[in-house]
Amino acid sequence: MIGRPSLCPGRERALIRIIVITALVLIVASLASALYYLYHDRGRGTRMVRALAIRVALSVSLLIFLVVSYKLGWIGESGLR
Repeated sequence: MIGRPSLCPGRERALIRIIVITALVLIVASLASALYYLYHDRGRGTRMVRALAIRVALSVSLLIFLVVSYKLGWIGESGLR
């Protein structure tokens, strides 16, 4: 077979689930760190802004990944089953 070696469908689904869950955990962790820096720095530092910018970048990256995955047929209209 020519082309990329494909994983079995179950492994591909598991990989996509792991990527999505990891991204969601990182987004929540970034939001929690922004909350910590809000109280710790009392509005004087830029660490909170940086943490929120990272959260936005992760959210946009996850959205792009999900759209590309849908367009490539990796996930269907009903999601992963």
